[in-house]
Amino acid sequence: MNLTALVAQAIAITESVIDPAVLRAFLDVESAGRGFDPDTKKLIIQFEPVWFKRKARFAPSGAWTVNRVEVQAKEWQAFNNAFAINPDAAMESTSIGLPQIMGLHWQRLGFDSVGAMWDSFKKSELNQIIGLIKFIETDPVLLRAIVDHDWHRIAYIYNGSGYMAIAHNYKREPYNVSLANAYQKYRAV
Repeated sequence: MNLTALVAQAIAITESVIDPAVLRAFLDVESAGRGFDPDTKKLIIQFEPVWFKRKARFAPSGAWTVNRVEVQAKEWQAFNNAFAINPDAAMESTSIGLPQIMGLHWQRLGFDSVGAMWDSFKKSELNQIIGLIKFIETDPVLLRAIVDHDWHRIAYIYNGSGYMAIAHNYKREPYNVSLANAYQKYRAV
């Protein structure tokens, strides 16, 4: 099933009023529209060493300290090393699936544990999209920004205050601009 159909299905299941074009924009910008690596079939992840250091304060240095954003083999190597040290801290410190929601949000999404969130996201892209809807709907400020198409506020809430500096450092289009452009693409569909 294609992502547009999955978004429609997730909206129907959750009875959400979120604009489907906004959800598609998130999925494109966060993970290029892929919840699973086409080669390995594993979840698309981004391990965050800074968060792991906060969650597992006394973790010894290791492969978890160095990851390579957008190189899934390196992300998984760093994650697996952190997981061997502290499984829950590793899962909470990693953004997963289509929406790249960090595991630390497991309670907000209604899961009993971070492992349960991972298990759900590993099952299907539909579950990942439902997770995105729950993430948005449990934050009234984010939801309002989405309704208003306030791309700067969305980027600030979803990716943090440094999103512009990160884009500049990596010579990338800023997150708010990427979201707005992706939204225009799907709004026309």
